[in-house]
Amino acid sequence: MKTSTQGKPVENDPRWQAVLARDASADGSFVYGVRTTGVYCRPSSSARRPNPENVEFFDSPEQAEAAGYRPSRRAAADQTSINEQHVALVTRACQLIEASETSPSLNPLAEQLGLSPFHFHRVFKAVTGLTPKAYATAHRAGKLRAQLARGGSVTEALYEAGFNASSRFYESSNDVLGMKPSDYRAGGANTDIRFAIGQCSLGAILVAQSDRGVCAILLGDDPDALAKDLQDKFPQAHFIGGDAAFEQLIAKVVGFIEAPAIGLDLPLDLRGTAFQERVWQALRNIPVGSTASYAEIAQMIGAPKSFRAVAQACGANSLAVAIPCHRVVRSDGNLSGYRWGVERKRQLLDREAQ
Repeated sequence: MKTSTQGKPVENDPRWQAVLARDASADGSFVYGVRTTGVYCRPSSSARRPNPENVEFFDSPEQAEAAGYRPSRRAAADQTSINEQHVALVTRACQLIEASETSPSLNPLAEQLGLSPFHFHRVFKAVTGLTPKAYATAHRAGKLRAQLARGGSVTEALYEAGFNASSRFYESSNDVLGMKPSDYRAGGANTDIRFAIGQCSLGAILVAQSDRGVCAILLGDDPDALAKDLQDKFPQAHFIGGDAAFEQLIAKVVGFIEAPAIGLDLPLDLRGTAFQERVWQALRNIPVGSTASYAEIAQMIGAPKSFRAVAQACGANSLAVAIPCHRVVRSDGNLSGYRWGVERKRQLLDREAQ
């Protein structure tokens, strides 16, 4: 939404001071349009300063363009550079979060990067799809899962993963792991998972749901193999056959497979490392009918050299179509591996392109 300046002198707006100072740290937090030229610029633009009476502010370039402004030549040329700077900043932020023994708070983290907390928060989420806090939580959850898998006491695993207040962690353990730590270590003991197996044009389909949301959508030729795959993921969970209401959930997923244009909006129970969750979030941002390469996804999440790790995260995805890893292709546009078969990937993409 445009920020109105009617009745309020632009000179009194702190953003005007950023324009006068050509403050690069304000880039990305707003742009300003110039009525007399019809262009918009970022705060640090070296363009001639306009008369403040002809200036109006917008929260983003998209808002300025919706109001009829076009980017200045310099703004258009600099956009790629700005994006690269943001990716580098977020990559550094992720490194700081991962290296910290405890989850760093927003203000100190932004200060280390030379940004305001608001601007840093906005840039981080734009690049990764996660807030800094959510990224830190996902990273610690991944470390905790790895520690629990190695055995030992739950308390030791908590401290190794950076949870210094075990009592506070236990209050939120369901949000972090989807269950109590002891149950997670025991392969999902005491966890109820409802599931059902149906048929669609791609073959057999299994949909499973925990109390947190859909935790698995599996495709294949053999229904028994799909059930075994689910049991291997949660070997000690309590599995409950889906009732009539649950059958509606399967129908919704099958409906999306057959007609992707209807969309699919489900509460998801994501269980992955911080890196995997960044990749999965980026995949969810690929529009129906579009594709992206592994290298492009790596760029989106601020890890441009990690395209192989992106491919591994796609392979670890247990939520077919809900996390659309079928929309990721090789840089030359050709199809590559797909957990549920390249032919299914081709059929999904063909339907979405219609």
